Amino acid sequence: MERLPGGRRPRLVSSLGLGRRSWEVTLDEERGRLAWRDPRPPRRAGENCFVPISEIISVEETELNKKQRNIGKWQKMTKLHAFTVYYVKKARNHRWRCSDVTFWCVDEHLCNQWIQALKELLEMQKSRPKQLLVYINPYGGKRQGKRIYEQKVAPLFSLASISTDVVITEHANHAKDNLFEVNIYKYDGVVCVGGDGMFSEVMHGLIGRIQKDSGIDQNNPKASLVQCNIRIGIIPAGSTDCICYSTVGISDPVTSALHIIVGDCQPLDVSSVHHNNMFLKYSVSLLGYGFYGDILKDSEKKRWMGPMRYDYSGFKTFLSHHYYEGTIAYQPAKHTLGSPRDKDSCRTGCYICKKSEQQLAEQHKDCGLKHEEGEEEWKVIKGKFLAINAVNMSCACPRSPKGLSPAAHLADGSADLILVRKCSRFDFLRYLVRHTNQDDQFDFPFVDVYRVKSFQFTSKLSEDNESNVMDIGKKRFGQFCRDHPACCCNIVNSTWNCDGETLDSSAIEVRVHCQLMKLFARGIEENCKDEAAYSQNSAEQLL
Repeated sequence: MERLPGGRRPRLVSSLGLGRRSWEVTLDEERGRLAWRDPRPPRRAGENCFVPISEIISVEETELNKKQRNIGKWQKMTKLHAFTVYYVKKARNHRWRCSDVTFWCVDEHLCNQWIQALKELLEMQKSRPKQLLVYINPYGGKRQGKRIYEQKVAPLFSLASISTDVVITEHANHAKDNLFEVNIYKYDGVVCVGGDGMFSEVMHGLIGRIQKDSGIDQNNPKASLVQCNIRIGIIPAGSTDCICYSTVGISDPVTSALHIIVGDCQPLDVSSVHHNNMFLKYSVSLLGYGFYGDILKDSEKKRWMGPMRYDYSGFKTFLSHHYYEGTIAYQPAKHTLGSPRDKDSCRTGCYICKKSEQQLAEQHKDCGLKHEEGEEEWKVIKGKFLAINAVNMSCACPRSPKGLSPAAHLADGSADLILVRKCSRFDFLRYLVRHTNQDDQFDFPFVDVYRVKSFQFTSKLSEDNESNVMDIGKKRFGQFCRDHPACCCNIVNSTWNCDGETLDSSAIEVRVHCQLMKLFARGIEENCKDEAAYSQNSAEQLL
């Protein structure tokens, strides 16, 4: 054992066997990593390797098999002692895999010393879950949720010594209702195996339970909701896995399971949706009226088609080319940095998200939330729209790698409000195609985008609420947009698409709650080439 200068934590340095030769292995607590290197001269040396302690899954004593014992002169000696380190190996496109490396030595005491030191460091990783509540949707997507969990996820949880209570959902809202009954506080997190619909169900149950236990009335659109500190993990197994893709960078069950195991934490903004002081839904990804609402409404009638129904309904909706007239009133998100037209996307450790959290906390402390909302100026826009979209995240997916709003942030307390005005079918097609390439999708005269912290919408036919919104607008709101005066328009209302579920009311009030919940994720990482520690030097290559 070596003690670092200044009496800091010790580090363990030993010469251990790896494959057919001896390597210098170092457990460096100051740098927080396990490293091994070939001590031979540079002309013969292999590449150095390291693994962050935070990304070690587990360590176990290992019995060497005959193949592993074929290590030259050492095979004739007495019993060899070995231990295996299981760790995260990062591959391309944000994909994670579980890899392992086995070290051996002839000294049993030294082997036990290494095992004990590594286990003590893993115990110090306080963010890692010990007990999880798991909900599996066996019907979502291609009905593979149960198989995916049992074959790909459960073995990893077992390897990491995570205990689980598993619930197979039997009907809609099963998980949501169950979360109001169980003792959620004994768990370190809740895991949902399914698609975005399953995540939404778990999210509503967990947030609703926290508000109920805290005495918060969810029907009050002005209520300050209590932050939910119980993290949610997403194991993607649905038709669409937009939320997982936008927060991890890939829809892969193994990658998501490893993020849960290492205890990653990603705060997430949540929007509450109300109608006439009645709570309707929470949203974390897309609130879409017009085009995306019509697609969802039509696809719900064709569930027998499976995931293909979205393509069919999308093509049908595009050909119909319906537009809707209404009024949008919104509060600009002046507290947050950046704008929807920025070139930089939200990534791991995002500065804007951290800064926005600090600014919101200071504003609420200085003037109070209610006072701030009362004094903030509202702006109102009237017009005819093909689509009205509000997104809390980029809404990226494999078909649209940049998403609906590439610069949207996961936890800055705002949403990007995208208004697509009435235009020709050809122009609208050009706009949709922009979602699939690298071009600026907001660079059209008929597309406006605003970063907002709350907004209201009233369709022209919502007579019960239209007068109220107009009265408020005349008294409190800013200048009206009259570039598109009323004329002969479609005489039907569209449907709101709220994270893949329809809302019955067209007139809604939406408010963004900064970092209301947390995920087992770390945001999308920048592509880096630390492959010496992960892919190029896997245990198989070293052996």
